Amino acid sequence: MSVITIVGAAFSHKSAVIQEVSATSGYRTVDVNEIMAAASKTSGMSEAKIMAAFSAKTSVFNRFTHEKERSIAHLRLALANILKDDQLLITGPVSFLIPEKITHILRVCLVAEIKYRLNVAMQRHGLSDKAAHQQIRQQDEDLAALLKMLERGEDPWASTLYDIVLPMDKTSPAEAAALIIDKAQSDVVARTPHSLNILDDVLLAAQVEVKLAQEGHNVGVDAHKGQITLTINKNVLMLSRLEEELKSIVEKVPGVAGAVTKVGEKFYQPDIYRKYDFEVPSKVLLVDDERDFVQTLSERLIMRDMGSAVAYDGESALTMIQDEEPEVMILDLKMPGIDGIEVLRQVKATNPDIEVIVLTGHGTDKDRDICMELGAFAFLQKPVDIQLLSQTLIKANQKVHSKKKRG
Repeated sequence: MSVITIVGAAFSHKSAVIQEVSATSGYRTVDVNEIMAAASKTSGMSEAKIMAAFSAKTSVFNRFTHEKERSIAHLRLALANILKDDQLLITGPVSFLIPEKITHILRVCLVAEIKYRLNVAMQRHGLSDKAAHQQIRQQDEDLAALLKMLERGEDPWASTLYDIVLPMDKTSPAEAAALIIDKAQSDVVARTPHSLNILDDVLLAAQVEVKLAQEGHNVGVDAHKGQITLTINKNVLMLSRLEEELKSIVEKVPGVAGAVTKVGEKFYQPDIYRKYDFEVPSKVLLVDDERDFVQTLSERLIMRDMGSAVAYDGESALTMIQDEEPEVMILDLKMPGIDGIEVLRQVKATNPDIEVIVLTGHGTDKDRDICMELGAFAFLQKPVDIQLLSQTLIKANQKVHSKKKRG
């Protein structure tokens, strides 16, 4: 039997169609939550972070953490393992992660004219016109960003992405379900020895991609009968060294017969290959109103492969903490608005796992005592030696990761 995937535009009766297909066909429904849970288990990342892979918004730290790419790698592995079964109904944008070369997949899109969808949103879901427009726009942006990342275009409703596109303003959920079930029984999308061999390749590629991600690498992976092709899409100064490191990792994965590397089309663009270094902090938030100082410090940390973002006041810092979840914060005390001590107090109350290094040019012994009592990791004075600061950051990072392992 084949596998059905359904991607539905907002307010296009997706839930009703899925329920009808499941009830009528006996196919097991697999939603994004099941796949996220499996990906979270293999990656050690929270389901919330895994879910962020489907958002158009990308963390300012992502070029150092590769969290989005690592999430995708583990989602692909979870999907490849699930696809060993048949009679599956996979719903939502996670289906875009299934390679097109797997032939026993019936890919379905549910859409409708925008006026119809807005009417459904307002009359059946009680949304205002503005809220309905916002939800539709946000879904389009999120899906477009995911497709762009996967190099599959930027139009989530392009007919070339699907086998069937159903206009739900002209089709009832029952009619849509009947058509989907009928097409799923076609020989064109039947499981064959050839399609199952391709699935084996996809599973091996996903296992390799996850292994590389665990070692901090982000490259394209393809598999064919045990042979792995690795595509490097970002420029690197010592290419041969990177190639040897990648091959040494990949060739240890069970089932791999050999590995070759190549540079991709994007290799020659001005973007640097960065391996995720687990030994140094990759999510450092710098909070200081001295703009020249903090920008220079950020650049110095980036040169040492430490990912950093900047906030120029306490209010902005507290907002960024909720959005970006930094691991370590470097915090000045004297700032307009909320001062550093109050920021430290609030951070430790709401996000106690963030390690805070106070770095100030005006701190007193009393300030030091207050900060350490509030839970600061260290109290340093400006001007600071960059080597001392780097060592302190690494120690703070070690404490962060040791707490994660215990947790």
